[in-house]
This record gives sequence, structure tokens and C-alpha cells, in this order.
Amino acid sequence: MILDTTFIIDLLNNDPSAVDKAKYLEKANLPVFTTAVTVFEIWQGTSDIKSKQKLDNINTLLESLGLLDLDLESAKIGGKLHSELYAQGNPIQPEDSMIAGICIKNNKKLLTRNIKHFSKIKKLQIETY
Repeated sequence: MILDTTFIIDLLNNDPSAVDKAKYLEKANLPVFTTAVTVFEIWQGTSDIKSKQKLDNINTLLESLGLLDLDLESAKIGGKLHSELYAQGNPIQPEDSMIAGICIKNNKKLLTRNIKHFSKIKKLQIETY
């Protein structure tokens, strides 16, 4: 299971549904990953965080997850998806296309609440919370 940016942010904010899902994943002993793209998105939003404790919590969570990179194959998959969606007049954020490419290349389900974007990608396995 690959944890999307929305899930990680919700978990850090103690959103009850995200917390419950995290407990379920831990209890089920399912391997969980995130992507380098998600790490980028998370850190992109930290410039206004003044609390060292909050930054430490972010680091601790991210370091506890397996990390999947945007390698050559997943970048090609994501780029093709992005181009197809754009040509159909149905574009999504480039970062979401990259995350989808990583998921598809690694044959992993994506845990997200961003159904609006990710549901446009037919090859992508999605789970929500």
C-alpha cells in the first residue's frame, strides 16, 4: 500500500478516519510505503511550521515508511498518463501523475482521499478512508 500525501497530512493532523485506517494497516501488518513525490509535497508545505516538535513528527512518520522513487519506468508511466489525461481535457496535477506512475510500476494500491484526481486513472488501484 502506498500512502498518498492526503493520507499523511490527515494522519499528522489526527484526522479520525486516517488514524483508524493507520491502526488497521498496522494491525494487519501490511507493508506501507510512500513516494519521493509525496515527501516533496509534504516538505513543500513546511516553511510556515515553527514547531520543532511538529517537524520532528513529520520526519518520524516519513522515516517509518518504505520509500519508492520516481525511477525511469515510473516516470515514463506517469508522463504518459499525464499526457493522455491532458489530451482528453481531464488534466490532474503533475505530482499526482508521478505518484500514479510509481504505484502502477510497483503494482501497489494507493491510499488517498483525492478520488477526484486519481479516479481518472483506470489502471490505478485506489483505496480510500
